[in-house]
Amino acid sequence: MKQDPENYWEQIERLEVLIKGAELKAGLIFSFHSVVLGLFFDRFDEIKAVFFENTLNTVLLGIWILFVVISGFYSIQCFIPRINLKYDKNVFFFGDAVNKFENVKAFTKEFMAVCGDKERLFQQLSEQVHVESRVTNYKFKCVKRSVRYLAISLVAIIPVIVIGLINMG
Repeated sequence: MKQDPENYWEQIERLEVLIKGAELKAGLIFSFHSVVLGLFFDRFDEIKAVFFENTLNTVLLGIWILFVVISGFYSIQCFIPRINLKYDKNVFFFGDAVNKFENVKAFTKEFMAVCGDKERLFQQLSEQVHVESRVTNYKFKCVKRSVRYLAISLVAIIPVIVIGLINMG
């Protein structure tokens, strides 16, 4: 079977698109929470009576805030992946390219050697695909959790809003 490095690069590019997609979703969720919380606290004096008129509303408000915070936490985690894997020095890892070579000449020499040796090239590209796959998986898990807690927060706040609207009317 003939290996083509282009297949590796296409896989890496596909994973990078997925990573950007997960980060976009996390950013949108975080922005939604920021807008809603901003409106809530900006208008708090006007609406606090609704939230504190009975114990059920107060509990639901607390649950809502808790789940908003948890959802926001997972949105932020999407931007801070901590994937600790042990690999040999790899010219395609940006951290290695900057930190594990004495200077640009040492990096360039190793980079050319890797690109000139198909087995080493495919090994290091495979490691890059593996790392990016792990990062992508982690980011999508965070987004999924963030969406789950967003949904729970909405379920918690809807009865409070309905009760408040009924009482205001």
